[in-house]
Amino acid sequence: MVRVTFGGVELRGFQVELPAASVRLLLPAPGTDALVIPAWNGNEFLLPDGSRPALRTFTPRRVDADALELDLDMVLHGRGVMSEWAERAKPGDEAAVSGPGRGYTIDLDAPAFFLAGDESAIPAMSQLLEVLPSHAPVAIHIEITQDDAKLELPEHANTSIEWHRLPDGDRPGDTLLDATRRAPWVDGTKVWVAGEAAGVQRIRKFLFEERGLPRTQCTIRGYWKIGRGGDADD
Repeated sequence: MVRVTFGGVELRGFQVELPAASVRLLLPAPGTDALVIPAWNGNEFLLPDGSRPALRTFTPRRVDADALELDLDMVLHGRGVMSEWAERAKPGDEAAVSGPGRGYTIDLDAPAFFLAGDESAIPAMSQLLEVLPSHAPVAIHIEITQDDAKLELPEHANTSIEWHRLPDGDRPGDTLLDATRRAPWVDGTKVWVAGEAAGVQRIRKFLFEERGLPRTQCTIRGYWKIGRGGDADD
């Protein structure tokens, strides 16, 4: 994972009020340095030549209103428009940011919290750890594809963290679904899950249909899809 800092007068007035919110990042088309703003056709964003722009969704990790800076943490997959751009990004490179999108409202009276996600959800889970009430136990489960993806998370007074290495060939979300099935539950536990869209959909089905949790108790978000260069939000 790499942290990229964006800056400019265009960030004046930009605020993020809730943790685990989102912003959309627009990059120049592959092979160019020129940033072209796409047009909305009522269904999707398209560039003047009819192609889809390099547009992705990220968690705003840090906002400095005085310095007019925004930090985004990006998972490097070794290939793809976003990973390749992040690896070679240098001061002065152009990009555009829109948002923020919906964040997570903390229930200060919740008896416990359960957070589960893959590498793409680490920035959001880090933000949540910084603001969740200290009296409530927080169980965190993170699925990783490489051992070096383990990162230091913010401290919380009452937290347990489990890292789950996804075996080669397994579907994204397999270890998180297993951890969710095995997890002990306190009545009223607030659940936050994010990661690959199909993987979190299986967790959603388990929580609602087998565990019987009310939808108001859970926040479940698909951050990306296998085989798709864009982003997903659920």
